[in-house]
Amino acid sequence: MTLELGSKFACAGYAVFGLDIEGHGRSEGVRCHIPNFDYVVDDSYYYFKSICDRPEYNRKDKFIYGDSMGGAVCILLHRKDPSLWDGAILVAPMCKISEKLKPHPIVVNILTKVGQIAPKWKVVPSKDIIDTGFQDQAKREAIRKNKYVYQDKPRLRTAVEIMRICTEIEATLSEVTIPFIVLQGEHDKVTDPEACKALYEQASSEDKTLKLYPGMWHGITTGESDENIELVLTDIITWMDMRVRKIGSSSETCRPNKTLNGVDCVAESRVRHASM
Repeated sequence: MTLELGSKFACAGYAVFGLDIEGHGRSEGVRCHIPNFDYVVDDSYYYFKSICDRPEYNRKDKFIYGDSMGGAVCILLHRKDPSLWDGAILVAPMCKISEKLKPHPIVVNILTKVGQIAPKWKVVPSKDIIDTGFQDQAKREAIRKNKYVYQDKPRLRTAVEIMRICTEIEATLSEVTIPFIVLQGEHDKVTDPEACKALYEQASSEDKTLKLYPGMWHGITTGESDENIELVLTDIITWMDMRVRKIGSSSETCRPNKTLNGVDCVAESRVRHASM
């Protein structure tokens, strides 16, 4: 999540908290090396739990937001503690490997074994996600110039972990019970729109919403035209507003959270005048 996106939520009356997972953004660690996806989930959980347990927030409605890989983190966080959050916003979530891209089990087995020997090896072939994921040219170039954005080939162990976790999530979609909205561009070439359709159809949640945007790509909150991004954000905020308990006055002053750092996964809690 970008600072601009977090500020939009803050202006709508939400306190926004986020983290850069290890090896991503401003966090320390080998760039984009994920030795075990469970570590990502655990780090995120204990951070967000520490916020949710604060006296000023523990009785507020809490939503969790995840974009792409962050969507996978959100689903796993929900599974780890189903009672912690009141809703989830899943933007082009990574929750299923497309049948067109799914490697043969023998290939997966070989990659897994090699990944144990050379986990940091940047060898996995992949398309340029910036070129294929962000449609607006100006925003695409700004992302490419961001020194915190990883632009090399995926590391072998990271790719193996992503395959493992996608397979695990795909097999347990019916266990998703949290209220959620899932949003994705119909022309997304990074994560398959069929995956979010599968999530919507198989999840056991009684309250679930699916939004598909014709003509949009993967980065529907960061890489589209300003008009398209505003449309998506309006849908997200409207969805949250309709599900939050009415707290205080609706005419409070906008005070964006000044400590938001671009993240893979963000927890949000409905409060007024929150600033960190």
